[in-house]
Amino acid sequence: MLIDEMTSFLKNVLLNRRKTAAFLSASLNSPSRWFCASQTQPIDNNADTLPPVSQNDQLDKLYKTIEFECRGNDPAVLRSYTQFATMAANELGIQIGKCWSPRKAHHERYTLLRSIHVHKKCRVQYEVRTWFRFIHFHKLTGSTAETFLEYTQRNLPEGVALKVTKVLLEKNPESIASHMKLKIV
Repeated sequence: MLIDEMTSFLKNVLLNRRKTAAFLSASLNSPSRWFCASQTQPIDNNADTLPPVSQNDQLDKLYKTIEFECRGNDPAVLRSYTQFATMAANELGIQIGKCWSPRKAHHERYTLLRSIHVHKKCRVQYEVRTWFRFIHFHKLTGSTAETFLEYTQRNLPEGVALKVTKVLLEKNPESIASHMKLKIV
């Protein structure tokens, strides 16, 4: 039931995007096709031509990797959120890389006086344990990454912090590209 609702939500979000082409995988109960909001006909993925891009449309960004760093005080909640994020990535056809966590938690201990004015030897010690989980996602387009990040951040559980690091692919500058051509020839 929950998986069907999530799948239909993700389909609606991807299909309602304007001026972007989104690749839907076979895991969304449909054959692999390119869909574009400005076109009504789906274009077959096996064809040699891609959907036409006009001059006004902006090209989509390409991300090499996106890294999630999840922090929390309860390792079971982190494990559950990791399972949710990987399941959502599988539904969108996103390639999942390394998913790992350190064996031990990060401990912070605070020592305070029990009594402010007297009894300096009586102290209380408090400890905060922070657990970490890291998830890597590879080869994402800008629209897919935006949709995926919005969906996963909206469903972030209470007590969990999420840090997202993106690695964007760009063209080489002209000075470097011309220098590389000179060396190759």
